[in-house]
Amino acid sequence: MLILLFLSFLCLPLSALAQQTGMVSGTVTSGSGETLIGVNILVKGTDSGTSTNIQGRYLLEQVPAGQVTVVVSYVGFKAEERTVTVQPGQETVVNFVLSRIFDMPGITLIGQQPERLERVPGSASVVTEQQITQIAPVSGHEVFRRIPGIHAVEEEGLGLRANIGVRGLDPSKSRSVLMLEDGIPVALAPYGEPEMYYTPSMDRMAGVEVVKGSGSILFGPQTFGGVVNFITADPPPVPTATIHLRGGEGGFFTSRLSYGNTVGNTGVQVNYLRRQGDEVGLLNFGVHDLSSKLKLVLGDRSVVGVKLGFYDETSNSTYVGLTQAMYDGGLLDFTHLAPDDILDIRRYSASVTHDFFMNENVTLRTTAYGYTTTRNWSRQDFDTTFNPNRDYARIIGDDSVAGGALFFRNTTGNRNRQFEVFGIEPRLSVNYVFGGITNEFDAGMRYLYERAFEQRVDGTINSPQSGLLRDDEIRTGHAVSAFFQNRFNLTDAFSVTPGLRVEYFDYSRDIRRLGNAEQTVMRSDDLVEFIPGVGFNYQLRDGVAMYGGVHRGFGPPRVKDAISALGVSEELDAETSWNFEAGTRAQLYPGLFVELTGFYMNFTNQIIPVAEAAGGSGAPGASLTNGGETEHLGVETTLGLNFQQLLNTSWLVELNTTATWVQAEFSSDRFVNSGGEAVNVKGNSVPYAPEWLVNTELGIGTPFGLGLSLIGTYIGKQYGDVLNREEGTLDGRGGAIPAYFVLDGRATYVIPQFSNATVNVSVKNLLDERYIVSRRPQGIRVGLPRFVTAGVDIRF
Repeated sequence: MLILLFLSFLCLPLSALAQQTGMVSGTVTSGSGETLIGVNILVKGTDSGTSTNIQGRYLLEQVPAGQVTVVVSYVGFKAEERTVTVQPGQETVVNFVLSRIFDMPGITLIGQQPERLERVPGSASVVTEQQITQIAPVSGHEVFRRIPGIHAVEEEGLGLRANIGVRGLDPSKSRSVLMLEDGIPVALAPYGEPEMYYTPSMDRMAGVEVVKGSGSILFGPQTFGGVVNFITADPPPVPTATIHLRGGEGGFFTSRLSYGNTVGNTGVQVNYLRRQGDEVGLLNFGVHDLSSKLKLVLGDRSVVGVKLGFYDETSNSTYVGLTQAMYDGGLLDFTHLAPDDILDIRRYSASVTHDFFMNENVTLRTTAYGYTTTRNWSRQDFDTTFNPNRDYARIIGDDSVAGGALFFRNTTGNRNRQFEVFGIEPRLSVNYVFGGITNEFDAGMRYLYERAFEQRVDGTINSPQSGLLRDDEIRTGHAVSAFFQNRFNLTDAFSVTPGLRVEYFDYSRDIRRLGNAEQTVMRSDDLVEFIPGVGFNYQLRDGVAMYGGVHRGFGPPRVKDAISALGVSEELDAETSWNFEAGTRAQLYPGLFVELTGFYMNFTNQIIPVAEAAGGSGAPGASLTNGGETEHLGVETTLGLNFQQLLNTSWLVELNTTATWVQAEFSSDRFVNSGGEAVNVKGNSVPYAPEWLVNTELGIGTPFGLGLSLIGTYIGKQYGDVLNREEGTLDGRGGAIPAYFVLDGRATYVIPQFSNATVNVSVKNLLDERYIVSRRPQGIRVGLPRFVTAGVDIRF
């Protein structure tokens, strides 16, 4: 009896403590009744917090008994506070209905809330601003490599020109991927010349989102290689200024200054970025990048967003790479082979987006945009073999070895191009109930005009900007597209999302001069394509979803390829495919995330461009035929471990891994000339489609402000040509590209006296590995050697 009394006495404080707390639960919805996912719920003055699940429900446990204030906040909605009385040992129900506030109008694929991924009917990824800061990228490719399925190929080591391939597609200038900034195309000419000679700088991004499944058909024109959307910062609700300074070897320097504020119904955000380098690898460059956003609330139902941009770049970018013998010699990796090559890019852009909220369930968003891009490139002519009939300005390499030298002539070719793009796109979003089923309907249409002016001027290295006009032409395109998609929420857990996109493209090529002779060649053509798709999403339980779908992949042929220099229609079919995928994403526990996706793409026709950037001849009279069938089969996976959440420690330890296995090969007969013989490449791997891509990041954050991270990237073996040659060709453009592994490291420290100031040191290629990144366009490119930078970030 004494023992029982003693145990009862010990239990009294515990039972009393259990009765001193209760629970708060409820739902959070919008004024239209839409459940809101990932809403932040916090008990004011405590560390007790949570977020809403896929059904918009939340549960706060161990809430102190008595009067407490529950704070609810969510991006795009007005924050609310409510004081309630919590009874010991009981559950108090508190439901919230949030009022929408006006965000900066803009088009997103998913939204900057990672929780939204649970509602996407297909594979998708979001990289947040915090994650970009943790990576501290010298090149935007470092960010893309952490997204499964993406192969990002460096051209000069700094990401000035994106080369992104998805699921085994050709990464050359990202021509197979639809590239957007705030939902607006950024390619030179989205239909006729979708190459990314201008690429938005990752240094000024607030996030990146990628969609590879059936949701791609809401955008376009390219739908087979996925959609990448760069997201820039919107005007903040309070005065906010940031300073980002970063310097490194080779005169590398990056500075970003930004300021934003909202006063009454007007918000503004201004951002200036300066990047430069004197000798970073092979590159000397300077970039000015100025952008601004203005938000104007016109009334209770109307808001306008205006965005302006200016970009100016001068660099010594070149197509010239090493021959195989020069690479094997190992002495010329970072020698300026063509120091007289100069690339100038200037871009002006403007867009206006208007949101009109007809009611809580119907929104009309209209976007008008236009931009001009000037891309003038002076490149010195050269030979890979000695020609006794030519006088050479210089010879680089060992000309006593076969293929051991490059012979530079005294002449230059100035490839001057200017592009004009204008588009207007209204989109209607409607939430409605029909037959007891909740639906989300999106539809719209777009008109896009594009025109390219191209000239080739032959000059000399002493006066490269002037000379004889060799070629002169104008390419024009008019495109009209319409699309719709309806999400049927058949149950709380299961939804099906069918959609259809229709593309019409009318294009012409007007050749005024060719090969130093006047011409009057003009030819036009057009095409129509129906692009259907359907996806599904099934919530097995909170945080665990299955998804899948099928959609038609489409990409219009480049105008310069589809109509020859002789004015003959090559009768190129559009690039088309059927894309299938199925997968699951699961937040199994707080701190443990897993995603697994299987995919299959069957191309009925894949175009091999004539452009030099894609490995073609680039000759003005080059003829082109349809490339044939390819198959892309693979698996993508993501694993995220947060040991701070799993083990409830004060130290942050994160491990994030993405891996992709892909088998991309020619699936039908295709004959290629090799040594005067026709060789069938059926069964060969598609060039620049490595079988394995793996990216792993280990990050450690301490309670005293020090952060450390290591990022390892493995790129498997790949081939630089359709013949899949193992040995490198003499000119270095064909042959195998061996697998390689690159390790990056970073350290950050939050200054205790200034919590908004962080200093950092970053080391790229920590092990100083020597490896080949590409054999295009004109020889071997070597990866950037060990590269150290240091910087400071201040926000106030």
